[in-house]
Amino acid sequence: MTDSDPSALAPPPAPTQHRRSLLLAIGAGAALAGAGLALWHQAEAPEPVAEPFSGFWTQQWTANDGKMLPMRSFVGKPLLINFWASWCAPCVEELPMINAFYASHHKAGWQVLGLAADKPANVQEFLRKTPLYFSVAVDATLATQWARQLGNVSGGLPFSVVLNSAGEVAQRKMGKLSQTDLDEWANLK
Repeated sequence: MTDSDPSALAPPPAPTQHRRSLLLAIGAGAALAGAGLALWHQAEAPEPVAEPFSGFWTQQWTANDGKMLPMRSFVGKPLLINFWASWCAPCVEELPMINAFYASHHKAGWQVLGLAADKPANVQEFLRKTPLYFSVAVDATLATQWARQLGNVSGGLPFSVVLNSAGEVAQRKMGKLSQTDLDEWANLK
């Protein structure tokens, strides 16, 4: 048998009462901070406006061609509203799929409105490179405001909302759409 250091085999020293109290205090403080942050975030998030949306159908948007696009022109048919921006990579990735959805379903009554939370010049440049067949309107401030009122409390992009022919929210999706989303939504009226 060889001699060995007896301290290497000894159990670690028990934490002192002071150290234990300090660890408990740090843990409790972190828990309280997390709870406070969650409550603050919840209090800051605006509540979506109750349906029907006050003022929504009287809203007018500036279309990409500079003409006014009244929301009342969309009343009575199912409508997919897509909030996007030219600088948003997932938005740009999903737009061709939304364009194909519109091309396939507009004869069945589907409408699509792209609301760009962007600068008009950026959207015009984007549309020169990637033409879209559905209506596109541009107003960063109003698009953000209406996205929040339609349920996008985080303000992120892309965000899509489906309104049925009665003008009620039938679906919402935060983040990039999938073909499955669009296929399922096509059956809504």
